[in-house]
Amino acid sequence: MEENKKLYEFLKQVGYICIFKPTLEYKTGEVKGNCDAELVLHTMIELSHFDRAVIVTGDGDFHCLVDHLVDKAKLGAILIPNKFKFSALLRFRKFRVYLRFMNDLRGKLEYVKEKAPEGRNLKG
Repeated sequence: MEENKKLYEFLKQVGYICIFKPTLEYKTGEVKGNCDAELVLHTMIELSHFDRAVIVTGDGDFHCLVDHLVDKAKLGAILIPNKFKFSALLRFRKFRVYLRFMNDLRGKLEYVKEKAPEGRNLKG
């Protein structure tokens, strides 16, 4: 998405590999990009190339991926965008130790955003 271009560039500068997919914009203005299958496929392709994965989701569609990563000792964390609304499939006891919530990071992320070095400000 064009309005996120500065964010994408920043992520690349700090070492992230960004994979872009087409998005759909609905009449309501909502933007949707479906990447479930791609995330699972690329995670399995790259499984031997990383130590631990951080999966950012609250979607139960990723239960099988998360379960497999736990079994292979390859899961670092599940980063849930909203701790008040996420799938019951990610609430199993087996996954609890891996759960992290964006809600709990708000203060830390706001501080980083406000204190970003010159040229790295992520605000529009």
